[in-house]
Order: sequence, then C-alpha cells, then structure tokens
Amino acid sequence: MAEMKKAGVVGAGMMGSEIALCFAMAGIRVVIKDIQMDFARAGLDRAGKALDKLVKKGQFEVSRRDTTLSLIETTDTYDAFQDADVVIEAVAEDLDVKKRTFADLDKTCQPQCLFSTNTSSLRVTALATAVSEDRRRSFLGTHFFSPVSMMKLVEVIPGLETEEPVVSRVMDICQAIGKTPIRVKDVAGFAVNRLLHAMWIEAERCVEEGVATPEDIDIACRLGLGHPVGPFQLMDLVTNELTLNIQEILHQTYGPRFMPRPVLRQKVDAGHSGRKTGKGWYDYRGRK
Repeated sequence: MAEMKKAGVVGAGMMGSEIALCFAMAGIRVVIKDIQMDFARAGLDRAGKALDKLVKKGQFEVSRRDTTLSLIETTDTYDAFQDADVVIEAVAEDLDVKKRTFADLDKTCQPQCLFSTNTSSLRVTALATAVSEDRRRSFLGTHFFSPVSMMKLVEVIPGLETEEPVVSRVMDICQAIGKTPIRVKDVAGFAVNRLLHAMWIEAERCVEEGVATPEDIDIACRLGLGHPVGPFQLMDLVTNELTLNIQEILHQTYGPRFMPRPVLRQKVDAGHSGRKTGKGWYDYRGRK
C-alpha cells in the first residue's frame, strides 16, 4: 500500500466513522467529512470508542491508540479530499443524497482518485451516473458490515463501466485494511442483504403469528444457528428505519417475497428506531 497515502470518507455516522478507523489502523491517513464539524468530530469520537473496545479485547495494541487516531482528520468541506487516493461515501441510504455527494466529489477530487459507495441496497451503476463519464471507470461499491472495526467482510461491486484494474486495486485496498473482499454482481441488495432480509422478514412473521417473542427468536438464532447476534438485536443496532428502507427497495425490485411486514412498519411509525432512540424491539432505556 506504499502508493496509497490518503483516504477520504464522507459521512461520520456509525459506518463512516469505523471505515475511517480501519484505514487509520492500517497506518493510512484518512479525512472524514460531515455537513457540520460537530458531526465530523462526533465521528472521530465514535472511532475512538470503537478502538477502545478492540484494545479492551486485546485485538489492538494500546500503545498504538493515540497514534492511530491522530491519522484521522475531520472536516465539513471537500477541500481536504483534493489529494485523496480513494474516497468512500457512507451517507444516508438515499439515491438523491448519494448522487449529490458524488457530484460534489467529482468537482473536487483528482482524476485518478477512486470513488466507492458503501450502499447496502442501491445499484452502483445508477449511482455512478452522478459523476463524469471518465470517472465512472473508477467507480464501484464497497459494502462494509457493522460494526466495521470487527466485521471482516466487504462486498466489492463493480458497476457497468468499472474497469478491471480498479476492481483489483480496491480488492487489494480491502485486504490492506484487514478485510476479506468478495466480488458481487451489481443487483439490488447484492448478496448478503438479500439473504439477511429474507430471514428478518420471516422472523417478523413469526412474531406477528405469535410463534415466539423477539427475545426467544434471538436466543434461537444465537444458540440454534450459531449467530453471534439475533435478528431483532441486529435490527435495533442498524435501526428499524434503515431496515424498512432496504426492504422497500428489495420489494420494489424482487416483488412480494421482500414485502416489509406490518409489525416493522408499526415500529418505525412509533419512532422505535432501536438503540439510538432507546427503544426498538427491545427497551434500552436505563441500560448502560
């Protein structure tokens, strides 16, 4: 990775902050941007907390903590992206928001900079239309998984016009930051989310039919299937709004088998987003 000196991440939320952390852990300078400096600094704080968890588990050396975090720069403008070698977008899962982000990046970044979207469900080729024709050959998807600092998988998704050397280089970048990349076709939901949401929809049906409670289904998946986290705990982590949003995209693309369940819509209507609001499928209020 000697040829790579700097990475950029747009979006300082849960995903973006930990993607930035992974670059820093690999010794690569990274700038993380959000619409306000307070949001960007909050992303750096999230990265620090994620790193502290790794230190506590003995998965990262405490002596390298401060040096690693010093590699992460925060900003609320695109100026710091002018010398980036690769930029990963991790903003809201909304086609228009993402396309506006890439249009702004296209005006700022050097021609050889690689563009990547962390979309979990939108088609990469559609997002690539936000940039110039020349840039589209260096545009693809890198779908990371939460929590990024711990999850090894990255789905690498070439768009229609992505050139093969770009795919190879991004696979190498993923490996350099400690990830295991797999190549996936540019279809809605890619591979993992199609499998995951099919399971989540069935889990929601089980709750609607009174087959079992969310708590017992989570126990069944952990102890019976060997999953580290149950489906309802994971939905609460990624937020029920995002879960519903992705299922609506999958339903639009693939039909009835991905139709979101009424019980999920009810949770979203009630504002039960999950951990971030203190209440989802579980009640987190008063928990540490």
